[in-house]
Amino acid sequence: MFGLTARRGHPAVSTTAPTTRPAGSADGEPLPRRGIVFFVAAVGLFMVSVDQTIVATALSTIEKELHGGIQWSSWTITVYALGQILVMPLAGKLSDALGRKKVFVVAIAIFTISSLLCGLATSIYMLVALRLVQAIGGGALMPSATGIVGDHFGRNRDRALGMFTSIFPIGGIIGPILGGIFVTFGSWRDIFLVNVPIGGVLIILAIIILPKNAPRVRGKIDLIGIALVGALLLGAMFGIALLGSGSPVWSPEFLVPEGVAVIALVLFIRHSRTSEAPFIPMRLLHGRGFGVMNLINFFYGAAVLGFGALVPLYAEERFNVPILQAGTLLTARALGMICVAGIAVLTLRRTGYRLPMIVGFAIIAIGLAGMAFAPNDVPAYLWLSIAGGITGIGMGLSVPASNNATMQLAPDQLAGIAGLRGMFRQSGAIMGVSITTAILAGSNNTGETLAVVFAVFAGLLILVLPLVLLVPEHRGSW
Repeated sequence: MFGLTARRGHPAVSTTAPTTRPAGSADGEPLPRRGIVFFVAAVGLFMVSVDQTIVATALSTIEKELHGGIQWSSWTITVYALGQILVMPLAGKLSDALGRKKVFVVAIAIFTISSLLCGLATSIYMLVALRLVQAIGGGALMPSATGIVGDHFGRNRDRALGMFTSIFPIGGIIGPILGGIFVTFGSWRDIFLVNVPIGGVLIILAIIILPKNAPRVRGKIDLIGIALVGALLLGAMFGIALLGSGSPVWSPEFLVPEGVAVIALVLFIRHSRTSEAPFIPMRLLHGRGFGVMNLINFFYGAAVLGFGALVPLYAEERFNVPILQAGTLLTARALGMICVAGIAVLTLRRTGYRLPMIVGFAIIAIGLAGMAFAPNDVPAYLWLSIAGGITGIGMGLSVPASNNATMQLAPDQLAGIAGLRGMFRQSGAIMGVSITTAILAGSNNTGETLAVVFAVFAGLLILVLPLVLLVPEHRGSW
């Protein structure tokens, strides 16, 4: 589908896809006002990323107030990830075709309005549906915002994007902390309503500050591919949820949606191979470096993003930690990640991608194992905070490298690659949380079961380490 050329050590790039270089990069000089542009884009990304996990601390409260089981209330997390998965690659194309500023502003507007409606929801099913709409706005923001930052920093865009994309997991870490504060001193509805004034101000700032940019490429939007991906993930999620509700594995309630997911997967692969403008180009699915990085991102999402969503519930159920304290458990993780991520970004041109990822994933696995095997003679809150801090250090080391990996292979497709990365991470998170909550629904001891799950997550990251050696290495700017 794509012709590839590589010479004199330079990465292969497409010879048929448009090769428009980022604005301001013709001579490598960054654009003016890049600092304030970075700030606006960063606030939007932070707000969206916080909502990825902010409901984690409130799962029990939402379950009781809206009368939904854990396997259904957890959909407030997984359906948010699903919406982002479907929208991220599409938004990457739209931001190229329509202009980054337009997509960014519309995304914030959708996110803000749906947040208001989420705060007014009267049933678990209404809340889940509105979370899907909210995710559409959130998912559309990340690729457009990534493109905006990349356009403004010229030859320094690798460092700028390393710092910028590190905001997303940081927001996911801080989410449960804020959720615990809102639930303790207010209502779970405040989790969503707080986005309304912030979103309103952000829309005004974006309109005033962000510069307009000309459309780059215009192509067809692959609605068939989007529908097939949606059927794949929704079928898998629905079957797993019904399994957690008591349906046996051999029942039609489980087999039919899982069968739909398998059929959708087969059709999606066939469609992507034959379509002129596929939802996800096959080159970015399994081409040089992309295939292995997509697999790593999937497992990373299952182990790390899934872990972050479940830690507050684990602390509450196994150790009877109060809701507010359970939310703040990830504070050490957030601080560790923020401090280490900055250093990792600055040294990325020297270390390359593989070393930070290998060391970071191994440290995360140690932290996960520490969570699972908490000793009885140490205060639970203290031990869990230490284990969370260890995972934060590992994330700070690995996230900038894993975010930048493969981007140098196609610098003209930054938004699309960012969307694809988010898609695979969120897919992993969906599967991790969905399977875990289905198991929890049939478990007599939620805390002990989650301890086993965290140990499995740790083992999963250790198994991923050999795959990192297959990621194309790169040092220096690109």
